[in-house]
Amino acid sequence: MTADTGRVIGTITVSADGYTAGHHQTEERPFGDDGGDGSGAVLHAWMFETPDENRAEIERFGEARAYIMGRNMFGPVRGGWDRPWDGWWGDEPPFRSPVFVLTHHAREPQPMAGGTTFHFVTDGITAALARARASAGDGEVAVVGGATTLNQYLAAGLIDELRLAISPVTLGSGTRLFEGVPPLKLEQLSSRAASLVTHVTYRVLR
Repeated sequence: MTADTGRVIGTITVSADGYTAGHHQTEERPFGDDGGDGSGAVLHAWMFETPDENRAEIERFGEARAYIMGRNMFGPVRGGWDRPWDGWWGDEPPFRSPVFVLTHHAREPQPMAGGTTFHFVTDGITAALARARASAGDGEVAVVGGATTLNQYLAAGLIDELRLAISPVTLGSGTRLFEGVPPLKLEQLSSRAASLVTHVTYRVLR
């Protein structure tokens, strides 16, 4: 990271045993065997059931000036873009900034209401980060998931700060944060316990 670029933040919700989703994910159950109905409602209860208690973290999420996500987080469509799909978030997604989606299949940018535009990047994680940094200027870039995408950025040494929302539930198996990531040295910057989550922020040391 150079002096004229903002920090790269990894931010994600995990179970107490480190999973971000269970096995058997489908369009109807995007989080798979997640201890509930597959919608992620159990894992992300802190966000939807107690938003006032977690207002600072929710607002902090929205401070990024560009976002990066994997195609699996964007949606269930696989292969070529053979049917319309503009994400899980409706006509006005919460990002309100450019979002760079990693994919193997090219697609024209998709502008949405509220300031979000999805850009589809076919040439890898470093290219997506370069585009996100160019868009964000000196603002933060947030790598928001899923775990497979965040793991790639962690393994490549491209994450400056890691913000975890740890939910008090275990999944036992599924998609796990840190899978395939070499050992990391982390400096804890902050932690805060709430009724349905513990928020922990780490600096990733080089």
